[in-house]
Amino acid sequence: MSSKSRFNPLNLLTQIQLPHYSCGMLSEFHQLSEKVDQLAELAQSLRRENADLRLTLASLTSENADLSRRIHEAYQRVALLLEKIPASHESEEAV
Repeated sequence: MSSKSRFNPLNLLTQIQLPHYSCGMLSEFHQLSEKVDQLAELAQSLRRENADLRLTLASLTSENADLSRRIHEAYQRVALLLEKIPASHESEEAV
């Protein structure tokens, strides 16, 4: 038996042409690459949005503290004014 006539499975496998397999695989890699790019863009967008939200939070927290201080000062001024108002005769008699 000659070596050319013998069945060799390795020769059979190397003779099989699978263009569809590699084209499909390249297409899948391309789709995966696009999805990874989209994910990276989304992550970057979320980082920017998060940074903006942190700045907004800091600004609003500062504004809230300022408004709370102003309310407290107004409360103190009203309390002082109420102390200066003379008591009416009705409230003195009730006491």
